[in-house]
Amino acid sequence: MGKVVLVTGAARQLGGRFVRRVQRDPDVDRVIGVDVVRPVHELGDAEFVRADIRQPTISKVLVEHDVDTVVHMDVHGTPLSPRGSRTAVKETNVIGTMQLLGGCQKAPRVRRLVVKSSIGVYGSAPRDPAVFDENTPSKALPSGGFAKDVVEVEGYVRGFARRRPDVSVTVLRFAQLLGPTVDSPMGDYFSLPVLPTVLGYDPRLQFVHEDDAVEVLRLASREPARGTFSAGTFNIAGDGVLLLSQCARRLGRPTVPMLLPAIRWGGSALRSVGLTDFSPEQVRLLTHGRVVRTARMRDVLGFAPRFTTAEALADFGRALDAGLLPPERWAGAVDRVAARLDAPYEYAGEHPAEEGQHRHG
Repeated sequence: MGKVVLVTGAARQLGGRFVRRVQRDPDVDRVIGVDVVRPVHELGDAEFVRADIRQPTISKVLVEHDVDTVVHMDVHGTPLSPRGSRTAVKETNVIGTMQLLGGCQKAPRVRRLVVKSSIGVYGSAPRDPAVFDENTPSKALPSGGFAKDVVEVEGYVRGFARRRPDVSVTVLRFAQLLGPTVDSPMGDYFSLPVLPTVLGYDPRLQFVHEDDAVEVLRLASREPARGTFSAGTFNIAGDGVLLLSQCARRLGRPTVPMLLPAIRWGGSALRSVGLTDFSPEQVRLLTHGRVVRTARMRDVLGFAPRFTTAEALADFGRALDAGLLPPERWAGAVDRVAARLDAPYEYAGEHPAEEGQHRHG
């Protein structure tokens, strides 16, 4: 018999992609997708169980299906539907994780647990180090929102690992997710026609392509290959770093620098009309940025992303409508302006550089 894999958060786009992908692994016999609502996307041959991980019934699901591998992907910062509440999201993140871990503790067949977390656990503050590794403490722990949720989630996961040392536990801290189909707060932000930014700040950002996210989750849910070790905590991000200003130019999005109080007010307004989840946590990220070191991901876990940070942004950008300042058109306009500035000197048979030499000669 092959492995029986249970995946939480199967109704979300990324969870559905992972469910379809893990079915193709030869050592996987069955896949069970779990969520509170039936997914609108196909799950292939996986069995869908409509269940709320916040309820003790999740323990019965684990036992009845003889689950030995749990991939906990139902840890998110935004509601599943536009009408969903942030309170329900927090309850799913924290209480849902507690109930799921309680069920895993009682399920004797469970041998592997993979948890989708976020580099948001490091927070985002002005005195932060330039680069975080997995053991770097934050200068200012998150005080609320999704970042605080993942701090609590990881605390419960560490407690579970101590109580069940026979279970291999892997925590994957993802950078901002981007891709043509994934839904994420950063993707919603970059989809705005004009990007509000914090006046005087140009934060450094890292991204993970959705394809790489699915692959690293699949890798962590398997037995480790020779020379690698999958248990532990790993930062997951594409190579390279981009400034927010670079991201805006590459996507053809003009920016509007705003004072911090104004952008907080504007973020609340955007969130209230459902344009984007402009949370206080995201405002802090767009102020101070966050960069992580991924050496453990490569050297210990044995995973090398296919997409760099820049390539993940580019692939995301190809699925967007053309911005107000399309990069190709903007570059062409700059070239035309430069040509016009050079034209008077060309007509006079002189080049700007030559003119300077003539004046000083």
